[in-house]
Amino acid sequence: MISHRKKYWRKVLSVSFLPIVCGLYFTKTTHSNTNSISYIEEHTIALEERSEGELSLLTYNVAGLPDFLSAAVNSRASSMKEISKKINRFDIVNVQEDFHYHHELYGEDNRHRYRTEHKMAVPYGDGLNTLSKYPIQETRRIPWQHCNGSDCLAAKGFSFSRITIAKSVNVDVYNIHATARDDKYAATARQKNIEQLVDYINTHSASNAIIVMGDFNAHFAAAWDNLSWFTKQTGLQDVWVMLMKNGKCPLPYPTFVPSEKLTLTDSCESIDKIFFRNSTFIEFYPQRYKVEKQYFTDGNDIPLSDHYAISCILQWKKK
Repeated sequence: MISHRKKYWRKVLSVSFLPIVCGLYFTKTTHSNTNSISYIEEHTIALEERSEGELSLLTYNVAGLPDFLSAAVNSRASSMKEISKKINRFDIVNVQEDFHYHHELYGEDNRHRYRTEHKMAVPYGDGLNTLSKYPIQETRRIPWQHCNGSDCLAAKGFSFSRITIAKSVNVDVYNIHATARDDKYAATARQKNIEQLVDYINTHSASNAIIVMGDFNAHFAAAWDNLSWFTKQTGLQDVWVMLMKNGKCPLPYPTFVPSEKLTLTDSCESIDKIFFRNSTFIEFYPQRYKVEKQYFTDGNDIPLSDHYAISCILQWKKK
């Protein structure tokens, strides 16, 4: 439960001068271009030629706002250090809300060789980063054209990364953080977020193999969201739908009530999602979907964020 102190500060920070306050408090580096290229090691590993393989994937909203703003109950700095270590077991990791504790996330305990360049904190950053054991060839950051309420106080959007998983085998990886809340104006902004993402995918990844992971703040079961339209327009498939629902999407209905994020099980629909799409050269085979309830906790079994991390295993094979 969020403390009265956190609720008080959230109310204070909802006033019109928040961008100025945030600019003074959070700015640590210079503003970076929205299409900035990712960090790439000077000497990338020599990938072997392979016709098949397996990817372990993770998407995680890490609740990286300062303690007095965060909805997570435990220390954000120590939690981020723990997250930094725990994500090492996954090949490709998308994080959202990586704002104020990025140094801890990218600290010495993290072993991912390739990591996107951080785009500072609120209000200029998008909180999106990708960590990979495979070379990231490039990254672009695209801000949403529509937002609502407090979501307009950060440069939320999505990122595009091209990752090489074997010699001459590339996958386009998207990281998403859509507009939050389910009131009329937020839902309208989120629908437009998804429409913008569809246009970008169909323009820049038209014939490519794709993985899309992130915090969509949306449900198939919510009549006010457009996720079913999203999958039809892009040809993407949801791992949870395939493995936990036998390929059948939940039907949308107007009285849908989302579950609280930390009550989710593998059978519940999460706002944190993993999609994939095959290409004429690569085919994916989802093997496992998991809500990481136990692994991402501290020594007292308290979740390290106000979201659970979502993981999956994708096998891939050249056609």
